[in-house]
Amino acid sequence: MAASDPGRWGECGPRPPGRLGARGGQPGTVLGAVGMMDLAYVCEWEKWAKSTYCPSLPLACAWSCRNLIAFTTDLRNDDQDLTHMIHILDTEHPWEVHSVSSGHSEAITCLEWDQSGSRLLSADADGQIKCWSMADHLANSWESSVGSQVEGDPIVALSWLHNGVKLALHVEKSGASSFGEKFSRVKFSPSLTLFGGKPMEGWIAVTVSGLVTVSLLKPSGQVLTSTESLCRLRGRVALADIAFTGGGNIVVAAADGSSASPVKFYKVCVSVVSEKCRIDTEILPSLFMRCTTDPNRKDRFPAITHLKFLARDMSEQVLLCASSQTSSLVECWSLRKEGLPVNNIFQQISPVVGDKQPMILKWRILSATNDLDRVSAVALPKLPISLTNTDLKVASDTQFYPGLGLALAFQDGSVHMVHRLSLQTMAVFYSSAPRSLDEPALKRPRTTCPAVHFKAMQLSWTSLALVGIDNHGKLSMLRISPSLGHPLEPKLALQHLLFLLEYCMVTGYDWWDILLHVQPGMVQSLVERLHEEYTRQKPALQQVLSTRILAMKASLCKLSPCTVARVCDYHTKLFLMAITSTLKSLLRPHFLNTPDKSPGDRLAEICAKITDVDIDKVMINLKTEEFVLDMNTLQALQQLLQWVGDFVLYLLVSLPNQGSPLRPGHSFLRDGTSLGMLRELMVVIRIWGLLKPSCLPVYTATSDTQDSMSLLFRLLTKLWICCRDEGAASEPDEGLVDECCLLPSQLLVPNLDWLPASDGLVSRLQPKQPLRLRFGRAPTLPSSTSTLQLDGLTRAPGQPKIDHLRRLHLGAYPTEECKACTRCGCVTMLKSPNKTTAVTQWEQRWIKNCLCGGLWRRVPVGCS
Repeated sequence: MAASDPGRWGECGPRPPGRLGARGGQPGTVLGAVGMMDLAYVCEWEKWAKSTYCPSLPLACAWSCRNLIAFTTDLRNDDQDLTHMIHILDTEHPWEVHSVSSGHSEAITCLEWDQSGSRLLSADADGQIKCWSMADHLANSWESSVGSQVEGDPIVALSWLHNGVKLALHVEKSGASSFGEKFSRVKFSPSLTLFGGKPMEGWIAVTVSGLVTVSLLKPSGQVLTSTESLCRLRGRVALADIAFTGGGNIVVAAADGSSASPVKFYKVCVSVVSEKCRIDTEILPSLFMRCTTDPNRKDRFPAITHLKFLARDMSEQVLLCASSQTSSLVECWSLRKEGLPVNNIFQQISPVVGDKQPMILKWRILSATNDLDRVSAVALPKLPISLTNTDLKVASDTQFYPGLGLALAFQDGSVHMVHRLSLQTMAVFYSSAPRSLDEPALKRPRTTCPAVHFKAMQLSWTSLALVGIDNHGKLSMLRISPSLGHPLEPKLALQHLLFLLEYCMVTGYDWWDILLHVQPGMVQSLVERLHEEYTRQKPALQQVLSTRILAMKASLCKLSPCTVARVCDYHTKLFLMAITSTLKSLLRPHFLNTPDKSPGDRLAEICAKITDVDIDKVMINLKTEEFVLDMNTLQALQQLLQWVGDFVLYLLVSLPNQGSPLRPGHSFLRDGTSLGMLRELMVVIRIWGLLKPSCLPVYTATSDTQDSMSLLFRLLTKLWICCRDEGAASEPDEGLVDECCLLPSQLLVPNLDWLPASDGLVSRLQPKQPLRLRFGRAPTLPSSTSTLQLDGLTRAPGQPKIDHLRRLHLGAYPTEECKACTRCGCVTMLKSPNKTTAVTQWEQRWIKNCLCGGLWRRVPVGCS
């Protein structure tokens, strides 16, 4: 399915900063800038009979920090019974949607991801809550084993308990050198802690009858549930939302749906007393919407249709939307401490000084919009922006940072990005061509059905993308510029993206939505700047982030034809680091009362100190008794050792062609650290070969008397000496290059099976031409920069495929069940063919995630 015009979707443009205009701000005031909000792709269902599929009502949607999206639809059978479905997809392969029959007897009202992005809560209109988790750590295999229920009482709000982790972004310090200055850990208490301060997992929900229910997941796997009334006088709760305070309390906002009634707030405290969950509630100050006190608008907006805290961990700010059948009005409120005025009589008796002045909590309105078209959905930011000042002075600033905006969808099909405090419009996306205000009303086509509009929306975790599910069940993915309403110079745009990439590196969140904005010309600068910022950090932090930055560089390099060959290098380095760490961890000291350094550390120290090109002379300096392993273990590791030997041979043969950056392995020829790792592994393999010759790498040599490992170690050492000192690398001498030229005549050079070409979307979205996709049908995508036929990346049809992590041949048409990484495309068998301890230890490194950190998805047999 090639890129095509997505029909009605695609008109966009920013508006000048200001309040939302009447009726949603019709397009007469839209400026003609490009790139503020635009459509990346649309994914829709195959054509179905209207009696079979239908979007669920209400429609629920959720976006996880791992860039998994969950949403709901209903399936009607021949007996007119509804099956409530949950669909889960990753944003890179949206057509591979995984549909689950939820088992809910009533419509699903809420979907909520946990903070790790690996578990999902669903709640329905019958009071049932289910917890979904990945089966076998696969993103397209889900199961529900635990849950809770408030029978017959519909759930109107749902949230996981807070785990106490909050990392704030300091936008004003985005130019600082230390990650500690840019991102700081905010003091935030978990909702409930176990012994030792460990946060307890669980969820909280609010029902339509005014009950709050809390379920706690005990370490034993049991669920501890308790239910309590929000207040003594229970009433109907049509809308509710949940937020958390830094002190570990929970705040619930509730409304009965009428704008004439107050919006009530409650503080909820959860504790465990005598192995039972206890819930204590307290009434907080309430508020009436401003529009109900305005005589001109008192009866114009009778219903409150949306009630949202601006963030899960920001209980002091709330967004309210009141609506009629055709129009809406939005207000932003803030809870503040204010001094209570004291009568002069009491002032004379006992003067109030400093902190002794009595204080009260009071809701104050921050901003409000004019009359708008009817709001159909609201999406709030998840990015925890930390500002030095959050008053309207900051809110009115024309500069717009990711995380400071929220999205409003209207029934006319438009989407507005507005500032979350001032509600100023920063950009507008139109689902259809905007009407001219000068067009006569008689010439406008009359429609009997409402326009296509979003019924549910979610912003990504960096607020650079927006997903919407419309009233036809179609999914649309929109890009959102890093700085809406303020055109950015390329240098400043690069700084915005770099700042958010660093945030994802520190938090471990997936950065797919950032890649949507990276143009091919930006890749080289981003990779270099990212590396510069990484090297400025402390060595301990560098070690923690070493694998994440490699995975990030690899995903960036896929986006440009000039850097695509380096993708293989970064993944190979991840693989090399994992092998080195695993093999060194198998070494055990000969005596228990050993010196401070482990055998692996001593191996690295000796190999760095001794620059002899003779492998046997280096080996003599080691205590070989520390390298003794079980014979079965050595044999089980043979495939990994073979890869090390093959890769060393490939690099040395590549040395004469080092002038070609399009050849995989090019960056290793100047990487002293990686060459040092390979040199250490060659020494270890040599020692293990004395114990078990069959574990050695197998080479096909032209001479029976040639010691292939000694030859390769000698050449590798010469190359390593040239670049072992950072910044002082020297060119390899002509003698070394000549010897490497002769290698193909001495040893048969095997074909290295590099990672498969990515079948994902992000590298195909660069021309800014929206793609139209269909659920369940693999598309025929336009060619991307990553599919160019580069040296070393070609694979002949029918060539045997390989398990990229076990280095086992799977055959041309694999019969084993396999899984593939959603990020890099790495393929490996689902089940282990070897149960030895050493192989199990190796496989545990990537059982939950790929070595690059991406999620696994099951692939059909034969499609590996």
